[in-house]
Amino acid sequence: MLRYLFIFLLLALVHLRELQCQQTAEEEQGVRYANRCEACKILAAELEARLGETGKSHDVIEIGYSVDDVRPKKRTEYRRSELRLLESLENVCERVLEYNLHKERTDSTRFAKGMSQTFQTLHGLVDKGVKVDLGIPYELWDKPPVEVTQMKNQCENMLEEYEDAISDWYFKLQQEKSLQQHLCEEHVLKQQQERECLKEQLSPKPTKQKKIKGDKEEL
Repeated sequence: MLRYLFIFLLLALVHLRELQCQQTAEEEQGVRYANRCEACKILAAELEARLGETGKSHDVIEIGYSVDDVRPKKRTEYRRSELRLLESLENVCERVLEYNLHKERTDSTRFAKGMSQTFQTLHGLVDKGVKVDLGIPYELWDKPPVEVTQMKNQCENMLEEYEDAISDWYFKLQQEKSLQQHLCEEHVLKQQQERECLKEQLSPKPTKQKKIKGDKEEL
């Protein structure tokens, strides 16, 4: 019995060592995957955005099935229907691939749509004829980085794991609280310290004030 326990512990240590080596190699290359807070935050934002798109319809649909087709089918508003939820959930995680990694930021706002300042600068150099070597082909520069594709996988796993929680919010609670509060704060992230990224917001760009003609500059 002790012999089997020793072998099990030895294998577990070997596996742990392999994981540590893998993480170290990734960190050395600057790879920092999304944590559960970041993944849930973006899932909630994208699903609410998708529901906002599908919720504009005022159609009334018929649901139910009758063998003899004599009994009237139940009529319901599309925006309150299960069909709308299913259509909104479909491919919602594909929207994660629209995000880029903004390495000039260190908090959860590093995942955002639009080109990062770093790549804007690099593209500008290329446009000016400067040779820039990143070790990857130029045509792959704007492809989703590994951190984003991995976050898409997290999104898909969360949808499957918390399907009931999302459904409860949609049918019963969406008028009372946001999906981020219901899904992320109350289900996915149990500990307070896990929720820090939910407070992080991208700071608005400072607006340049137009100089009014006739204003004098202070010396």
